[in-house]
Amino acid sequence: MNNMQDDSGRIVGIVVSLILLLVNGCASLPLDYEQVPSYAISDTQDTPLGRKVGPAVAAHPSSSGFYPLSSGMDAFVARYALIDQAQRSLDIQYYIWHSDTTGTLLVDGLLRAADRGVRIRILLDDLDTAGKDRSIALIDAHPNVEIRLYNPFVNRSARAVDFATDLKRVNRRMHNKSLTADNQATIVGGRNIGNEYFGAVSHAEFSDLDVLALGPVVKDVSTMFDKYWNSEWVIPVNSFAKRQTITEEALAKAREGFNKKVSEMKDGPYVEALKQSGVLQRTRFREMQFSWGEAVLLYDDPSKVVTTEVNAETHLAPKLVPYIRNTTEELIIISPYFVPGDALVNALGDMVQRGIRVRILTNSLAANDVGVVHAGYMRYRIPLLKRGVELYEFKAVQESKGQHGKNWSGSSQASLHAKTFGLDRRMVFVGSFNLDPRSVALNTEMGVLFESPELAGALGEAFDHDIENAAYRLELKSMPPDEYGSPQYALEWVSLKNGDEIRYRVEPDTSWWQRFMTGFLSIFVIESFL
Repeated sequence: MNNMQDDSGRIVGIVVSLILLLVNGCASLPLDYEQVPSYAISDTQDTPLGRKVGPAVAAHPSSSGFYPLSSGMDAFVARYALIDQAQRSLDIQYYIWHSDTTGTLLVDGLLRAADRGVRIRILLDDLDTAGKDRSIALIDAHPNVEIRLYNPFVNRSARAVDFATDLKRVNRRMHNKSLTADNQATIVGGRNIGNEYFGAVSHAEFSDLDVLALGPVVKDVSTMFDKYWNSEWVIPVNSFAKRQTITEEALAKAREGFNKKVSEMKDGPYVEALKQSGVLQRTRFREMQFSWGEAVLLYDDPSKVVTTEVNAETHLAPKLVPYIRNTTEELIIISPYFVPGDALVNALGDMVQRGIRVRILTNSLAANDVGVVHAGYMRYRIPLLKRGVELYEFKAVQESKGQHGKNWSGSSQASLHAKTFGLDRRMVFVGSFNLDPRSVALNTEMGVLFESPELAGALGEAFDHDIENAAYRLELKSMPPDEYGSPQYALEWVSLKNGDEIRYRVEPDTSWWQRFMTGFLSIFVIESFL
């Protein structure tokens, strides 16, 4: 009898769960909200930031200026400085914003800017906001702050339901990354907001690249931001927050607790490391040597969330292709997630055949933080090498150089996260765009392509002289032909240590199980989802 009752209870539980799933599955995004259009503030030349950058911009009327932010600490301080100096507006667009030390310190900077009257618009992709609705709503409650979400999930506390019932939509995310102050200066590149991007203590340290930009390209970033901000695929966070009650008392208590947390962080080891590193001096405008040249901002249309055909009207990738095709001497590709597909393998091989040197840097298996992407990439290594492409894989363990406090975090795990192309040592692309199917067809992306023989040349020089210290060079080793007489090949990973060459016949710094699982996944992985 008791067993029958237990079984009945389980059946009732299953039925209730199914009903809840169906109810949640039928839920919809809020419709009863007001989304007032707003646009970048243009008359900002008289702001402190405008007066600071104005003379340099005026001296290069048809060019944009770029300063590379390769150090994580430099990248953090540059962002904080723009936030701190803004007087009229801050427009911010990110895929990930962690609630760790660096994320919290930047939020503190934003709230302080809002307190002094700066209009702040924050556009976040909704994938990383799980469990953060309350804290985001509290920030949004500031009268000078508005937060909107791109392609939001319907089920705020059960997002798995959306993946189960609406995968086609929620699988498309906004991967853009930009921070623009007073419509006078902007930072774009590969970094999200979080400790691993800024040289703070974390599970890993990402090697990444942003650029601080001045001049006409800043207005282009603002135009792009406005296009996203006012699009139908963006919803104000307060349309969800209406379901929550935020009283003045709750808001004051939350701010008090937040300020206490920030005070502790400012007395903590990361801020002390910033002070000791010299980064505060390096990131002063008067100390920065900007490289000036023509630039074009490339980005996906926000409607990419519903489009299926990849074309130049709505997608970044087709806009980038002509520049790559016009390369005549050298193409350098840095892409942490690299799944080229047969068409790109052949296109790169054809470039080599025309006498163009093609060099690619991506993550090794040990350095890749998304193993399934490596499973999709590994099948293309031998075809690329057979076509003459030079292939390098970033080492998970980097030798300490002690430069700019880069290794202060003490992380033993390194991972490549920069998305950068160098064309003929004349042009550079820096942005959020990976050479994989997800960046091409699913996620929205952005990046700036600009003329800079200085920075493009430095990228080439780094490959010429330093790449084999930071990465393994992949080579083909001929093996006996198969039973049908077809040539067979194996991979070798070549490294330099103290000037001596070391060769590996399996993926370095990995376990047998890691290699087995990645190889197993490569059989079944759905490449279009990577």
